[in-house]
Amino acid sequence: MTSQEFLKNNFNIPPKVIELIESAEKSCLDIFKKIDEIVEYNQYKVIYHFQKNKLSDIHFNGTTGYGYGDIGRDVIEKIYAGIFGAEDALVRPQIVSGTHAISIVLFGNLKPNEELISASGKPYDTLEEVIGIKGEGRGSLRECGIIYKEVPLLENGEMDVEGIKKAITSKTKMIMIQRSKGYDYRKSFTIAEIGEVIKEIRKVKEDIIVFVDNCYGEFTEKKEPTEVGADIVAGSLIKNIGGGIAPTGGYVVGKKELVENASYKLYAPGIGKEVGPSLGFNRLILQGLFFAPKVVGEALKGAVLLSKVMSDLGYEVLPEYNEERTDIVQAVKFRTEKELISFIQGIQLGSYVDAHVLPEPWDMPGYQDKVIMAAGGFIQGSSIELSADAPIREPYTAYVQGGLSYPQVKLAISIALSRIYS
Repeated sequence: MTSQEFLKNNFNIPPKVIELIESAEKSCLDIFKKIDEIVEYNQYKVIYHFQKNKLSDIHFNGTTGYGYGDIGRDVIEKIYAGIFGAEDALVRPQIVSGTHAISIVLFGNLKPNEELISASGKPYDTLEEVIGIKGEGRGSLRECGIIYKEVPLLENGEMDVEGIKKAITSKTKMIMIQRSKGYDYRKSFTIAEIGEVIKEIRKVKEDIIVFVDNCYGEFTEKKEPTEVGADIVAGSLIKNIGGGIAPTGGYVVGKKELVENASYKLYAPGIGKEVGPSLGFNRLILQGLFFAPKVVGEALKGAVLLSKVMSDLGYEVLPEYNEERTDIVQAVKFRTEKELISFIQGIQLGSYVDAHVLPEPWDMPGYQDKVIMAAGGFIQGSSIELSADAPIREPYTAYVQGGLSYPQVKLAISIALSRIYS
């Protein structure tokens, strides 16, 4: 029995859907080869820093309580700093999400009456209450007296470099760049583009802190933002860099003082990085990091295939299948709310966990609109595993990301298409 026959007989995929996907896949083969080159490069980079830091099985052991003397945790942070070309890193299971990692960077490095500028327009939904744009403002940057402003993107989706430069004042302490599109239908920013913007920012104010939200971006290119001038970056271990194995956690990487300041907000001033038990997670964090380049490659291939298939069917997609990619997120615009919901539910039906349930739109904490989310993974909220999110608002756009295995992404796409195109 062929794999196509298995899809037809066991998952009830119509032959025309199978043919459509097989045809699209053939068009993607040259793109897949380019992804394989990035995977290979980043895999060598990870192994090099494992070897450089003399990683041994003794580093897999965990600590409890205060976490003093956790040599495994310390080696992990040296490895992360090396991979990112940075001075220091904070890699901890106590950081529960990308939003949490970003928050400790902001609160740790900004003081009252200092200014934060978002250079990439409106930030991701979950950051709005952190900053104080939405909600009561309780515990937000605004409540702490930190000034915030944002520079809208240009009509073509690029960062407004001249607008950013004009926005900088004597009070501006930090500029934040969100690398990935989040829930905005706009292009994500490549490492080269981020590097050029940073150069222009430095012309106005040399000592400004440039902070990059790196969520969904790790290992999609050969360089990371800290290698092109970013002072500090943050992300989640249940996204790209955890490889689908790290069960929780987040990271902050960058200049030593800035990382230490973030650690004071995670733990306590004066204590910072000296504490924080690894609780037996060291091996999982390291093993996930080892697999991350390959897993990110699988997710990228799935995103490319989805983009090509949906484009062939006449849907608007971002990015196009043959465009340069700098994150694992693929956006697809649907014609109606019903079609959007049906597609997201189809992705859930292609999952390996909870494939027997159908997601429905709900009022998810931290989001403005109702959200429907397909997420059938081994780790709750893991978006390096295949997931699909959509705020229920016009334009009806699904944001699909992740995939530990390319064939599983292909299966999920097949099931989703069978629901809307049969």
